Amino acid sequence: MASSSQTLPTLDELLDASSAAQEFSDALRQLARGGKPGPAIRFNAGSPPVKVRRALCQLLETHPDLVVQSVSLEGRSGCSDFRGTMAVETPDGEATYRFVWDCAWKAGEVGYKTFWGDPDQQKAAREFDYRCFEVFEKVT
Repeated sequence: MASSSQTLPTLDELLDASSAAQEFSDALRQLARGGKPGPAIRFNAGSPPVKVRRALCQLLETHPDLVVQSVSLEGRSGCSDFRGTMAVETPDGEATYRFVWDCAWKAGEVGYKTFWGDPDQQKAAREFDYRCFEVFEKVT
């Protein structure tokens, strides 16, 4: 069985290493604390805040040079997955990303199994958090 043996950066470390605008950074910190993020982060009712946070952390880690001013996310959440698109506003305009976060897929990738032999999605979600993205790609 594989082991994650990785250390995830904290939210503050991701934000400090990014070029994100202050308003966006403040909104993401507020969201991570369980509060309302304000106008810099918008998402639909089908998007659980914890999964929105994961998608935004993935954006920051994979694109630290992006000057993120605001994000509008449209997602659909299942038991083991969260999929959708996010429109990212920067000083240079808007870019759209398509994503699929799937802890069952990640569990299968690293060989995490439950007692019954199923992918251990809870362990994968706990250990890999926002690094369970099967797809995270710019589409426009």
